[in-house]
Amino acid sequence: MAQTTAKANLITLTDPRSPVSEAYRRLRTNLEFASLTGKIESLVVTSPGPDEGKSVTLANLAVVMAQAGKRVILVDADLRRPAQHLIFGVSNEQGLTSLMIDPSLVQTPPLVAVTEVEGLWLLLSGPLPPNPAELLASPQMDQIIEALKERADIVLFDAPPVIAVTDAAILAAKTDGVLLVLQAGKTKREHAARARELLEQVNARIIGSALTNVDIDVDLGGYY
Repeated sequence: MAQTTAKANLITLTDPRSPVSEAYRRLRTNLEFASLTGKIESLVVTSPGPDEGKSVTLANLAVVMAQAGKRVILVDADLRRPAQHLIFGVSNEQGLTSLMIDPSLVQTPPLVAVTEVEGLWLLLSGPLPPNPAELLASPQMDQIIEALKERADIVLFDAPPVIAVTDAAILAAKTDGVLLVLQAGKTKREHAARARELLEQVNARIIGSALTNVDIDVDLGGYY
């Protein structure tokens, strides 16, 4: 089941010449331009509400960044409904919460290499804790972020929806920027505005937004 899910969601691997894969590469390029006005070594990817595609968007973005020659660490910091282990079809026995429990692991984190993509590693969520927000707000999380940044060109964090819980805002305050994922036909305008407001309250740097579930223009699709 996990492998099937992975093949269905990682279009940048299964169909790299598709218009959707090209869109992810365009997103990568836009983020590179954004970094010219301020470094982006750590980026939170989140959405206003649940089931808006933020985890799949992040997984594919991580793939195309690594394909461009960057050393990328994708961290599943959604300690409530983690999804990256399902997307990539790997075990979630160890991960971010393991580092919280055993600080000695910070220097040798349980990174999972994505064998199909050179330069891409996963730090999964690990066992789910009873107090996610408190863990993400802790000094240990600051140490983990710094340790991971030393190992990669960019560290990408999958965070829970902004409106539902405070986790994403907490992470946003600790990192270089936030990418907000919106889904066409699902995300409500007022929810997007509320998410932006909550992020701005913690002085998060909102890099931009990515719109998913958009119908492909067949005329443009032929070009790719």
